[in-house]
Amino acid sequence: MIARTILSFVKKSAARYPVIALVGPRQSGKTTLAKLAFPRKPYFSFENPDTRAYALGDPRGFLAEIPRGAVLDEIQRVPELLSYIQQIVDESSKSGLFILTGSNHFLMMEKMGQSLAGRAAIHKVLPLSLEELRLSGKIAGTLNETLYRGGYPRIYDRRLNATDWLRDYTETYLERDVRLLKNIGNLSNFHRFLRACAARAGQLLNLSSLADDCGITHNTARAWISILEASFLVFLLPPHYRNFNKRLKKSPKLYFYDSGLLCYLLGITSPALLAAHSLRGSIFENLIIGELMKRSLNERTESSLFFWQDKSGREVDCLIEISEKLVPVEIKSGQTISADYFRNLVYWRSLARASAQDAFVVYAGGENQKRSQGQVLGWRSIGKIPLSSGDLVS
Repeated sequence: MIARTILSFVKKSAARYPVIALVGPRQSGKTTLAKLAFPRKPYFSFENPDTRAYALGDPRGFLAEIPRGAVLDEIQRVPELLSYIQQIVDESSKSGLFILTGSNHFLMMEKMGQSLAGRAAIHKVLPLSLEELRLSGKIAGTLNETLYRGGYPRIYDRRLNATDWLRDYTETYLERDVRLLKNIGNLSNFHRFLRACAARAGQLLNLSSLADDCGITHNTARAWISILEASFLVFLLPPHYRNFNKRLKKSPKLYFYDSGLLCYLLGITSPALLAAHSLRGSIFENLIIGELMKRSLNERTESSLFFWQDKSGREVDCLIEISEKLVPVEIKSGQTISADYFRNLVYWRSLARASAQDAFVVYAGGENQKRSQGQVLGWRSIGKIPLSSGDLVS
């Protein structure tokens, strides 16, 4: 069992809310987490056609058999049940009554917004973080192995070949989940779109370019990006453009939650292929940004993540907004620290009038240093980057 950082926060929520919703991509560990956190609750999966038919055909009868609540897995398969759950929790004063899991943010959140607004605590369960892998003793030996394998738990639990498992995972996602969503007429086009997104990881989102490359309309590209977001495969990092220098880029950047899936979609079939890959820098940046996002969600911090880029091309890969303070983070895939690593940090700090004590460079090496321009962290040490006010240097 790999311990999950989010577990304690899920348990705390169950003491305050009648419904706990665990959302995230398929195979990210939602069911395992729910069973571990609530071992005494009965468990029902709506992937089971008999269970699903029972709940759809006689929702009152189904819920009457679980008066103390239950873990209800893949609730988006029976969204009609949520209205009946609302009636039960409104008539009860109990907390932690129902634990719901779902792999599709669209279908689940649409119905939950209608039925369970204010009654449910929502937690995003993402693939394993570097810290979770490290604490479990399962982190890969090298950076390239880490990038290649990603963080889906089953790859580690079963010691599976990452390429083989991710191939099956992607096909299952396309054949199964995408068919439940709107606006998908041609799965081969959607698969091409998914790979085109991978080739643009870490870049400004250009829907027109994506649409042209995939032979679809601009509106279809926008809709398909929303589907990938709802399925927790990608996320968009917004630009930060307040307070100074108004001539800034205002398009978001595109990232994948999992570096292993990104590598698979790019056709990388072994860690060795990463060493000289033209997109290795983007893949490494994706790993670090994804880890900061996972940690922020897992720990439910008050921080928000952005990037900064001006019209001249100067940029800071990540700005972490904590209350009213901004923490800049530059990401470099080289293993040798260079003065050039600090150039954009120094420029941004001059504009923001910020000190160097909470400015960071994350690189592909293993040595941590404190320099006058900012702190240098090896990729294994990104847990030292502050994400809450308590982490900041006073």
